Amino acid sequence: MDYTRLFRPGILATRPYSPGKPIGEVQRELGLDSVIKLASNENPEGPLPSVVAAVRAAAAELNRYPDAACHDLGLALGADLGRDPSWLLFGNGCNEIIDMFIRALVSPGENVVFGHPSFIVYPLTCAVHFECGRPVPLRDDRHDLPAMACAVDGKTKLVIVCNPNNPTGTYNTAAEFHAFLADIPPEVIVLVDEAYVEFVTAPDYPRTLELLDAHPNLVINRTFSKIHSLAGLRVGYAVAHPGLIAELHKTREPFNVNALAQVAAIAALREKAETVARAARNREQLERLAAELAALGLEVTPSQANFLLVRVPGNATSVTRELLARGVIVRPMNAFGLGEGAIRISVGLPAENRRCLEALKEILA
Repeated sequence: MDYTRLFRPGILATRPYSPGKPIGEVQRELGLDSVIKLASNENPEGPLPSVVAAVRAAAAELNRYPDAACHDLGLALGADLGRDPSWLLFGNGCNEIIDMFIRALVSPGENVVFGHPSFIVYPLTCAVHFECGRPVPLRDDRHDLPAMACAVDGKTKLVIVCNPNNPTGTYNTAAEFHAFLADIPPEVIVLVDEAYVEFVTAPDYPRTLELLDAHPNLVINRTFSKIHSLAGLRVGYAVAHPGLIAELHKTREPFNVNALAQVAAIAALREKAETVARAARNREQLERLAAELAALGLEVTPSQANFLLVRVPGNATSVTRELLARGVIVRPMNAFGLGEGAIRISVGLPAENRRCLEALKEILA
């Protein structure tokens, strides 16, 4: 039977999301004992002991369904953000939040505007929802917000701004973002994806939480995967006007955030001092890694996230394979639309960063 005849054209034309290779897969394929992963923008420091303890305690009740409303997590995060829980929507990672908005808002013939290259899930999700994506090229590796505003028309339902942007690490300033919001019609939802916000040090980065009351069409999308080291449990959340959140709940899958994820996120929120310390350690390592890469003659894009976009001579896929052979996993950026010379390196622990640098020195030599 030819199953392809059953699917919509957008499904058939879409390639499945391809994540960074897991450590175990590389070990099996190449017969390596020691492998480090600097490919998926994960926090190299594991979950805190208090978080692990909370997960262990909750595991005894896995025979019960999780709290579908994420009540306790909503109270904890609402107190942290200074918002009533009615302003919050939780998802199985940021990816589900993005999918919920596109699925709920967009009908055939309507569109979603986003920057390109940016988070690869935007075009993938738009492709399977009526081929609704309208990508706008970056300018100097940054979102071209005026061009994105110009791309909005009467059929636009959603605009997505990744800030800081993945995979470039660049950001748009508060002044740029304020001007952009003023140019967007109030009936068009603006979703700003701030997965890496806790790593930002730029003083002119937009304070989006302060803009919510004046802009009812603004949505802030954040995650526990990065700074809180919970990528394996998948907890994302949106902050938006309660009226909008109430409608989005109609599209949310039942029990979409599992019980262990909820207790882990609550425990992580209690560790504010360590969260700040982890961000500072990551910034220190990022700056050191960027300087060492530049000293090798490589082009390094300044980053406000926990990763670096690096342009290498020749073919990035070949360099990535050479690094794999040395037990270092990074991510080539050709699938993101950045050409054959770009790779993305996540910031690791000090020893991991040194190993990556030594391997690159060998390859470049």
